[in-house]
Amino acid sequence: MTKVTPDKAGTNFKLLLIIVSDLTRNKLRVLLYLMVIVSAMAVTLSSHHNRQQVIALEDLMQEKDELDVEWRNLVLEQRALTEHNRIENLVEKQLDMYRPTADDEVVVRLK
Repeated sequence: MTKVTPDKAGTNFKLLLIIVSDLTRNKLRVLLYLMVIVSAMAVTLSSHHNRQQVIALEDLMQEKDELDVEWRNLVLEQRALTEHNRIENLVEKQLDMYRPTADDEVVVRLK
């Protein structure tokens, strides 16, 4: 175990004073260094935000495609359900209705 002698403690303190005095003498260099660090952090955050936005856009595009396919299927189903022949068959079978013949038609005249 080594003991810190007053000589070494004085050296450490002098080194700290040298660093502080050097930093205060070169304020422009310190400011530029800090600006470079801040700029690097801003670029990193901007890239991260951009990646998150691209991922969200891809998710929305996939959802749009799925909804488009579902919409097309619903349109096809609607067309199939509203076909004239299908409706006539359902009316005849389920409701026991039929298209009237010329003999079944009654003409009502109003005066």
